[in-house]
Amino acid sequence: MKILFLVYHGFSDSSGISKKIHSQVKALRQNGHEVSLCSYDFSPEGHRCRYIDGRVLADYGTGRMAALRQRTDYKPIFDHCVATATELVYARCFQNASPWLVAFFRRLRRAGIRAVMEVPTYPYDQEFAGYNWDQRLSLAIDKMFRRQLARQLDAIVTFSDETEIFGQRTIRISNGVDLDSLPLHRATGHATPAINMIGVAELHYWHGFDRMIAGMGRYYQQGGRRELRFHIVGDVHPAYMTQGTPFSPPFRDMIDMYGLADRVVFHGQLFGSRLDRVFDGCQFAVGSLGRHRSGISVIKTLKNREYASRGLPFIYSEQDSDFDSQPYILKAPADESPIDMEKIIDFIDHFHTPPADIRRTVEHLAWRQQMQRVVTDISQHEPV
Repeated sequence: MKILFLVYHGFSDSSGISKKIHSQVKALRQNGHEVSLCSYDFSPEGHRCRYIDGRVLADYGTGRMAALRQRTDYKPIFDHCVATATELVYARCFQNASPWLVAFFRRLRRAGIRAVMEVPTYPYDQEFAGYNWDQRLSLAIDKMFRRQLARQLDAIVTFSDETEIFGQRTIRISNGVDLDSLPLHRATGHATPAINMIGVAELHYWHGFDRMIAGMGRYYQQGGRRELRFHIVGDVHPAYMTQGTPFSPPFRDMIDMYGLADRVVFHGQLFGSRLDRVFDGCQFAVGSLGRHRSGISVIKTLKNREYASRGLPFIYSEQDSDFDSQPYILKAPADESPIDMEKIIDFIDHFHTPPADIRRTVEHLAWRQQMQRVVTDISQHEPV
């Protein structure tokens, strides 16, 4: 099948989202499909451009009119789909439904080109809490037109258990993994009573890492003697460090209050061998601990699958049917309580499953299988 994979942004080597998208495209190609990747980014000269596999498809120029055109002009993408006999457009939701996007997908449907949209997180409205006025305005526009947009699609791809989103039927898959790109965990250093934990995220309030910091602080206040270190890898918005969120005080205040300056380590963005080294120095991983804050109870996050692919045990608080019953999982309550460090310590002290055995439990979640489920579903359903 000839497929156009459509995203509305560019890519970064350190971005988990970028890695995921490239893994999805790779998986489709491995399954024998002819796939083009359409993205939007700035050129080296500062022009706003749409790209097809790195080649400029449309150059909108610079300035305010260029910014407006890139939000309203989808004709170059449509023309490309027609010229290349594209059979399926796989679009990644960017909370950007608009009259122009609705019209674009309507033209695709009338031209006989199938289309699906992946909604990575659902529901997502509460994720905009605390965002600036421009971002909240974008969400308001999205709310006005997303059901109209959904009617132009063949289905919505979701990692939730929802059977319908925005009035459209869903194709339910799991977030996948690219096992080729994730090395198996290899413990480094000599045996030590210290416990090193890692949390990797482009940090938002729903990751709930403040619960880990509060849990460590309480552990030491109550006389805890075990050496604990929490390694946070990824971007941390300055506001989380100095202003806090509606759910927690600033990280910096919490760290100072509990005296954790040497025990909470912010590494910033890491990827490649530098990221692997931090993983190899840790015995336990931290998934999302605050999805309830954004109104989500069931989700299949990418991070859980990456931790399992590396072979690390981990903790999270949402419901994830792929992992909830696995013996290498520690579930946290979906509330605002500090994470119980004694439970983590006891879990790790009695945990002996080899990384390779953990990895084998997610082989069926490889992107090749998950993405083929989408194509098979579309092939088996009549066009809308």
